[in-house]
Amino acid sequence: MSDLDRAGQGEAMRMLEDAGAVLRGHFQYASGRHGDTYIEKFRLLEKPHVTEALCRRISDHFLPLAPELVVGPTTGGILLAHETAKHLGEGINAYFAERADKGGRYLGRGFSVAAGQRVLVVDDVLTTGGSVRDTLDAVQAVGGLPIGVGLVVDRTNGATDFGGLDLFACLSIDVASYQPSTCALCADGVDLTIT
Repeated sequence: MSDLDRAGQGEAMRMLEDAGAVLRGHFQYASGRHGDTYIEKFRLLEKPHVTEALCRRISDHFLPLAPELVVGPTTGGILLAHETAKHLGEGINAYFAERADKGGRYLGRGFSVAAGQRVLVVDDVLTTGGSVRDTLDAVQAVGGLPIGVGLVVDRTNGATDFGGLDLFACLSIDVASYQPSTCALCADGVDLTIT
């Protein structure tokens, strides 16, 4: 990682901490696993100036790839897609991929994607990659061409691959998680917060 990348990562962490988005304690994640760090994306998204600054970093990274559309999964991805598209320039639309009743995601509400249109997918916090994969599938299902994935936080520290697409995260961290049966915080009797 270059000095510039390290500086950007440090600045992103500072912004998230200042926004109250980095929580420490004992948490049960949506996966059921436990850990001592939780990123509360809504503390970030409620602060427009922080969201704007991070989305500008995402748009700056992907501008050379000439995205023509930005798509994010509901819920946090809606705001991020809008803000990132704004920084990419006039004429770039922002769509969102909704959850389908039988799993996966889809582009509804009359959103139109031209065949081969270059699409940047954005999301807030990457944990397993499920929402991003579903959004990529939804884009491809309507003929779009995904060109990259932009994230505010990558909790897998770069370990997740989306078919070789360019992946950029404002902050990449490795958050350890444990099965409840092997969680030292549980053994120590630390109060558990279910996220």
